[in-house]
Amino acid sequence: MKNLIRRFIRDEEGQDIIEYALLAAFISIIAIAAVRAVGDRVQVYFGNVQAQLT
Repeated sequence: MKNLIRRFIRDEEGQDIIEYALLAAFISIIAIAAVRAVGDRVQVYFGNVQAQLT
């Protein structure tokens, strides 16, 4: 039983997957925030362009 617990504590295979998942989640949150922040300005810009063309 002790051997099983030692192997479980030393096993680092799952750790990499969790780190990559956290990194992907962090990047996704930053991307969503950036799109929301810039999205309104882009919409206003294209609205102005459309108004000038018509």
